[in-house]
Amino acid sequence: MLRLGMTNPPYILEHLEEMAKILNHPRVYAFLHIPVQSASDTVLMEMKREYCVADFRRVVDFLKEKVPGITIVTDIICGFPGETDQDFQDTVTLVEEYKFPSLFINQFYPRPGTPAAKMEQVPAHVKKQRTKDLSRVFHSYRPYDHKIGERQQVLVTEESFDSKFYVAHNRFYEQVLVPKNPMFMGKMVEVDIYESGKHFMKGQPVADAKVYTPSISKPLAKGEVSGLTEEFRSRRGSPPSSAPLTSAAHPGGPSSRAARPLLVPAGLALLALLLAFFVKVYN
Repeated sequence: MLRLGMTNPPYILEHLEEMAKILNHPRVYAFLHIPVQSASDTVLMEMKREYCVADFRRVVDFLKEKVPGITIVTDIICGFPGETDQDFQDTVTLVEEYKFPSLFINQFYPRPGTPAAKMEQVPAHVKKQRTKDLSRVFHSYRPYDHKIGERQQVLVTEESFDSKFYVAHNRFYEQVLVPKNPMFMGKMVEVDIYESGKHFMKGQPVADAKVYTPSISKPLAKGEVSGLTEEFRSRRGSPPSSAPLTSAAHPGGPSSRAARPLLVPAGLALLALLLAFFVKVYN
């Protein structure tokens, strides 16, 4: 499975149809990370962002319509210089509306030497409070509760931090915890969702369900090289030809050791030339 990374709204505004086709491909996770940073156009302008809130909404709304169930995650910066209470409230409203299942909240920090560091700063206690308020909004909803009872295909990829489960992801790159069965690692497993948390679901493998490797082609055998044509494979596997070599001076004539061209490695030839040069110089 392939997961696309992060992209800003202006980079895909003209390619939404193509993006939807890609994200609908069965071997691509229906997942995209699109930072918005703020829901205030004034703040975005001060950040020198090349998009407005309407652009972000257009991208998200289009993908949600064309890629049903897609997971959209985003980033928010709290307390950028000049951010007013209304600017922040607009951002809160955006989060409440879209209920992003994953949200990266950052408190603005003035990095020395940047234009933003020279701007009038939002007081530290205000930035801290806004960060807390937005975090509280994010934790007020549970994005996976409605999926309890669903049957899903998940790809198992790693072990959980507490070592109690294996971590898998479904079609929408949502985290699903499954029992630690060694035969599941690296495989697609069908599970029934029976529990959910803020950032995860838990799945019980379906009895007698097929466990398989999600590979387009059969895995290569040990020592086998990919990309070889069948003709080359057959030639590589056949024994060397025993046909006699012919002399260049006598086409079709019998082969003889004297008639064959002498093949000398390049390094040996160079050594011979150097030796001849020194002999001539010292003589």
